Amino acid sequence: MTLPISLDIASLHTAYRSGELTPSDLIDQLLAAADAYGHDAAWITRLTREQLAPYLQRLEGESPESLPLYGIPFAIKDNIDLADIPTTAGSPAFAYTPSESAFVVQQLIAAGAIPLGKTNLDQFATGLVGERALEVYGTPANAFDPTLVPGGSSSGSAVVTAAGMVSFALGTDTAGSGRVPACFHNLYGVKPSLGLLSTRGVVPACATLDTISLFTLTADDAANVLGITAAYDDQCAWSKRVDFAIHGKRYGKAPAAFRFGVPLEAQWQTDAAYTQGMHLAIAELEAIGGEKVELDCSPLLAAARLLYEGPWVAERYHVIRELMQSHPDAVHPVTFQITQGGATPLAVDAFDARYQLAEYKRQADALIRHVDVMLSPTTVTHPSKAEVAADPIGVNSRLGTWTNFMNLLDYSALAVPVGFSERGLPIGVTLFGQALADLELLSLARALEQRLMLPLGATDHPHPPLAELSIAAQDGSMELVVCGAHLKGLALNHQLTQRGGTLVSVTHSAPRYKLFALAGGPPKRPAMLRDDNGQAIEVEVWRLPIETLGSFLAGISAPLGLGQVELADGSWKCGFICTAGALNEGGEAEEITQFGGWRGWLASQA
Repeated sequence: MTLPISLDIASLHTAYRSGELTPSDLIDQLLAAADAYGHDAAWITRLTREQLAPYLQRLEGESPESLPLYGIPFAIKDNIDLADIPTTAGSPAFAYTPSESAFVVQQLIAAGAIPLGKTNLDQFATGLVGERALEVYGTPANAFDPTLVPGGSSSGSAVVTAAGMVSFALGTDTAGSGRVPACFHNLYGVKPSLGLLSTRGVVPACATLDTISLFTLTADDAANVLGITAAYDDQCAWSKRVDFAIHGKRYGKAPAAFRFGVPLEAQWQTDAAYTQGMHLAIAELEAIGGEKVELDCSPLLAAARLLYEGPWVAERYHVIRELMQSHPDAVHPVTFQITQGGATPLAVDAFDARYQLAEYKRQADALIRHVDVMLSPTTVTHPSKAEVAADPIGVNSRLGTWTNFMNLLDYSALAVPVGFSERGLPIGVTLFGQALADLELLSLARALEQRLMLPLGATDHPHPPLAELSIAAQDGSMELVVCGAHLKGLALNHQLTQRGGTLVSVTHSAPRYKLFALAGGPPKRPAMLRDDNGQAIEVEVWRLPIETLGSFLAGISAPLGLGQVELADGSWKCGFICTAGALNEGGEAEEITQFGGWRGWLASQA
């Protein structure tokens, strides 16, 4: 099913900008490829051309410059809501049709992404194998070798991303469900810090541990999607208000020198292929400036064993107990067996486990405080379907050896592909650290990616060249294009200077913009709209420390938004833009393009 073009975001946006491809063309190609392939157990629901039409219409008049995910196809694990499409969680008896999409899905669609459908999973997100789907849906085939398990529970999301059907996919991760399938499919698997992504609109497995996870082809794609989805949701009890800039975190250049922790090799428990992956990752991290520090990770492994004890199994039981009681045949036998154990623990058992976890957390935090980042196996082996059928619970437990503790301990984690075994199967590792280290993990993964340049997923597409890092990614600052009252000497310029902003250049936009004056002080505000019939507009480029950027952006209200502005020299920089639709929503707008800029218009009003 692999298309002639790679589906990574940079490649698609390049094709869109050149006119080689349109989102509508891409969707037609993807649907034709899916029809030619026939039934695919990786999908539970695949949208039709008619169902996709509104998402394509939403892109009219837009571009990669106005929408960061313009025309980017993605998939959604079927325990995450997509408006007007059934959410099954892998059980027809449980299914319901939501009237609105999950909060994270809303963010992606608003950014221009196109949902192609809902993907298969280990029922109720319980499992790491990808083999606990009901017969009515079938079991997804591993994209590299159909005799091997795809990994779960986000099996379908990993398969369709690796196979070149979508650019990225949403999964969920409670104990490794977003990392194990990524490892088995040569993908980046982001397990965000708890609360960083809203879980509103997600069928919970363990609500206290759940997070939406991301499957992507590149580290840059992961950073882009994470940046869009990591938004505070005041309607979600688990959502946390996080500004990475406040914590000094950013995505981009990896540190020139750092210390990385590695478990004692006797603790790895890996087969030959994954042992090879660990040694390869260690060598590559050392080559980019890392210093290896071996650590006894016993507290982490002990915490992992708590996951299938009282409180967290009871949490799973809490979600589906009514279905188990009323329609026991609607629950996969292995899922039923595991979850039924949650019906019996006493409250005192829950407190015992919580106290034990608190002690393991204290020990684990003290351990990893000695290093900047941790490296571990993602999983220990890649079993066949036959091996899982013979021992469904035992094999599954082994796969979670190095994933189960990370949600319990609230660590950020990232599955990273590092190569292929002698059999041609993907091998990968995990980088992890304290909560909110997500961008630092991705930065380090990008440095590894630059050295390894592996093909994308399970396709034949070679890895495209990595984009040049922005100045912000290199030195902790960001360049911002302003065109109105923030210009030097004007009414709002103090909002830049008081935040440590410095003027970089006085220049013009490319001759493809129109300028409008909107109501909303002081006394009006500018709106630049990209238009091929426009002209060059006077602008200034300012550089802000990234830690002050968040407070500056918080004062910018609709219909203005942050996008990419093309300058006269052909470069693109972040700046405030306005789409045609948003312009109409913002009240009366006066076109002032003919004045060449905000200063020219102000002079005309004097």
